[in-house]
Amino acid sequence: MNETLNLIYQRRSVRAYEDKSVPAEVKQSIIDAAMRAPTAGNMMLYSMIDITDQAIKDRLAETCDNQPFIAKAPLVLMFFADYQRWYDYFKVCGMTTALGISENEIRTPEEGDLLLACCDALIAAQNAVVAAEALGLGSCYIGDIMENYEVHRELLNLPDYVFPISMVVFGYPTEQQKERQQPERFDKSFIVFENKYKQLNKAEFDEMYAKTHERIKSFNNGKLEKSFGEMMYIKKYTADFTKELNRSVRIAMDKWRLKTEQ
Repeated sequence: MNETLNLIYQRRSVRAYEDKSVPAEVKQSIIDAAMRAPTAGNMMLYSMIDITDQAIKDRLAETCDNQPFIAKAPLVLMFFADYQRWYDYFKVCGMTTALGISENEIRTPEEGDLLLACCDALIAAQNAVVAAEALGLGSCYIGDIMENYEVHRELLNLPDYVFPISMVVFGYPTEQQKERQQPERFDKSFIVFENKYKQLNKAEFDEMYAKTHERIKSFNNGKLEKSFGEMMYIKKYTADFTKELNRSVRIAMDKWRLKTEQ
């Protein structure tokens, strides 16, 4: 099999690492790979922060749903949707004089700008993940960085138009992690459609989750007391951390809207 495809197909999230630092040249290769990611209009609407301060790692392990392995990861990279850099550049590049407008008349970033910047940042993050895999490192995405917006904003000195869309922790996987079974994905017939989107009916959902229900029964003496949908609704969709996620993102997006409406 093609080596790159094999890396992608075999990749899994890794949450336990050997007590081994990541060499500077390996870290740089991962960062360089991230910066070669596709980007809208070559604008690079993202920034990265390399977290090297152990105190900040410890704090992030608490604010991101109390996950201790974050603090133990030898490499922690944060990826931000960033329109602040362009907004600041518009102010200093002489554009206001050329267009005959004041700084206050420069359009502020809006919701579409934020989502486009989020895409840029996540594409860069995935490049970093694939590069790390090629270099023998495991990785895990931490979406919880979108929670506790006010705390992270202060902790990381974030200006108005910078949003933490993802954090990725890296390290050399333990033997147990290397041998851990790779999670199954759904059959592509439920995920990949041709030309138009398709909503699934009950029979298709039953087929889609059949293997999942069998796994649940295998851990519950052959019984299925709750469907996977009911379990996920309680465990994820209506969980406290999801409520905090939505509150946090709403606050961040409202700041963009308020700036636009002023």
